[in-house]
Amino acid sequence: MAGLRDKKITIVGLARSGIGAANLLAGLSARVTVTDLKKDSDLRNVVDRLHPAVSCVLGNHPEEIFTTADLIVVSPGVPSDIPPLVKAREKGVPLIGELELAYQIICDHAPASGSRAQFLAVTGTNGKSTTTALLDFMMKKSGYRTTLGGNIGNALTEEIHKAFDGAPAADKSGLMFDFIVAEVSSFQLETINEFRPRGAVITNITPDHLDRYHSLQEYMDAKARIFENQKGGDFLVLNRDDPGTMKAASGKLEVKSEKPGVVYFSRKQEVDGIYAYDGTVFCKFSKPELSTLDSELIRSDQIKIKGVHNLENAMAASAVALLAGCPVEAVRNALREFPGLEHRLEFVREIEGVRYFNDSKGTNVAAVIKSLESFREPIVLIAGGRDKAGEFSLLRDLVKQRVKALVLIGEAAGKIGKALGDLTDTVRAKDLREAVHECRKLAQCGDAVLLSPACASFDMFDNFEDRGRQFKKIVLEMQ
Repeated sequence: MAGLRDKKITIVGLARSGIGAANLLAGLSARVTVTDLKKDSDLRNVVDRLHPAVSCVLGNHPEEIFTTADLIVVSPGVPSDIPPLVKAREKGVPLIGELELAYQIICDHAPASGSRAQFLAVTGTNGKSTTTALLDFMMKKSGYRTTLGGNIGNALTEEIHKAFDGAPAADKSGLMFDFIVAEVSSFQLETINEFRPRGAVITNITPDHLDRYHSLQEYMDAKARIFENQKGGDFLVLNRDDPGTMKAASGKLEVKSEKPGVVYFSRKQEVDGIYAYDGTVFCKFSKPELSTLDSELIRSDQIKIKGVHNLENAMAASAVALLAGCPVEAVRNALREFPGLEHRLEFVREIEGVRYFNDSKGTNVAAVIKSLESFREPIVLIAGGRDKAGEFSLLRDLVKQRVKALVLIGEAAGKIGKALGDLTDTVRAKDLREAVHECRKLAQCGDAVLLSPACASFDMFDNFEDRGRQFKKIVLEMQ
């Protein structure tokens, strides 16, 4: 990435990561063009956030800005097999993603006196946002200087650009992080080349995004790229209880010539790493140099975030934090204090003895399974949205056991109704507001109303955050 001045760089996609990449590269004196299929009228607020030197080509993807570029940076939501990218590859134009761009720029701008910031990366189908945020919380509790970004919150390039803005004009080595804590998606991992995190974790792998990937194996292979470039001295944390994780990792690890150190987390068995037994979380590491970390870490009921899925997230974050150098006491205190994230089994309000929960981040079947397992009271479930080729029949047992009524919205309402509608009272609603009011009619004192859609949000909302905030607004407005 050295020598970016006057290089012609095309950014594909003007979402959050595209804005971050464009502004960072323009700040480093590259000649940046951003292209997006959306029209100027749809992107006016976004365009206003771009560096003045950035050129925009909106409404189409002209082939010449791809084939004549020195480098193309692809946003995660853009499939890498669209025709202009295929043509650019044929011409030999390098193509990377925003995650790879952030990594390479960090490597190129390491401080002259000291080591560069190390990446700690989290991926998985579910739980990665909570695990990433909790890990960052632990690192900060331990006194490390960190920045948090990636698929959670701000783009990494945006965070780096902010840091560069505060550095002297002629010296970008003023970027002084100890660690960059990143949530990384399978889409982002598709376009890495050199990305090598010091520590990586895979929370779980279950079917998701099969509207983009041709098979579950292709999706699993994308996730496994998180440790593709790791070497000895790096470490990888895996979910020992999750068949998808173990299948994806074992084959790739077998063929690596230089492997990272591997540890595990489990809530079902004793492992080399972090595990839960009889209401307590334990640390136990086989390597002698890590034996000082062996301890009873915390009682499960002392962890502030609740639910079986959050116990797994807590163990995953703890393993990475301890291996990265956090003191046990700092990790323990973080587990007691971390409040959780918005849109992840977030309690909203109690009305007439009925508790309302926002789990808008439950965008796939496996996430909804974890959420349903976290309740003992009867549930009125709001589900539906844009289908990602989800197998909704996998919810049948839990719906039969725990869901007293099902309220369906969005494009996938018919498919979900066909898969589950015979198990419980099922209602179709035209929009989220009507769905919430239907739930109020169906729920009784002692029940829970849960928004956990098992689908993407883009048929009716900007994103899952927009869906969750609209749900909360509706609930909070009810008299």
